[in-house]
Amino acid sequence: MKEPIRKLNEPRPAQAAKPLRRVVAALILRDDDPDRKVFICQRLAGQPMGLKWEFPGGKIEPGETSEQALARELSEELGINATIGDRITTIRHTYRNGGAIEIEFFLVREFQGELVNRIFQQMLWSPVARLPDYDFLAADLTLIRDLAAGKLL
Repeated sequence: MKEPIRKLNEPRPAQAAKPLRRVVAALILRDDDPDRKVFICQRLAGQPMGLKWEFPGGKIEPGETSEQALARELSEELGINATIGDRITTIRHTYRNGGAIEIEFFLVREFQGELVNRIFQQMLWSPVARLPDYDFLAADLTLIRDLAAGKLL
């Protein structure tokens, strides 16, 4: 269907803005390792942005604080009870399709339970300096560069 003819300098009709998705993610750090390793996960092949790497976490449900949402997500995804530490940074990213996301990243140094893969293609501990070697989600790339450069941790 063709767009109707508009007069010169007539504004285009406003497109509905996609709502901002608010999510949380964990930087689960293994400080006792000389390589300072962080836990990363790869999305399943059939998911949106499949096989991209990310930090575990998910969306904030109505009525939850960011910390409560992250603790719930880590329990659901990995089967652990995590102690949620300080917020490291917050990143806003707009994807090419117009979708926008705000991600709050929290440090997790302690958790109880064994890490169980419930929803990922694969999971692993990566040295912080090696994070740029993985194909991360576009929203995470600035964080990845800053972590690898030693700017945030």
